[in-house]
Amino acid sequence: MTERISDAEHAVMEVLWEQAPLTAQDVVERVDPERGWSANTVKTLLGRLLAKAAIAHEEDGRRYLYRPLVQRDDYVSGESRRLMDRLFGGKLTPLVAHLAERDELTAEDVAEIEALLRELKS
Repeated sequence: MTERISDAEHAVMEVLWEQAPLTAQDVVERVDPERGWSANTVKTLLGRLLAKAAIAHEEDGRRYLYRPLVQRDDYVSGESRRLMDRLFGGKLTPLVAHLAERDELTAEDVAEIEALLRELKS
């Protein structure tokens, strides 16, 4: 997958990462109802994701079954890397500092980071 996916496409991907393969109607039923998307909107997003090679489909009678071609962990890794590269020169420390300076890290977040660092050191 070379093209980035939009926020709307990401919502569809989350559904497919949770369970696949699914029909278009299955995806419609599982997308957050607060979005208020019609079946046509979801089908348009599925078409875009197919064009971007983020998902694949196979015929199942008169319908298609959709499944992700990109694993969620791989997608998150790529997006995280792009964020760090674009905003923080590819470095993690300025990102964490940015979050900490704006009080966006909870005590629980700090404890988790400390535990992760201890684990990485051992």
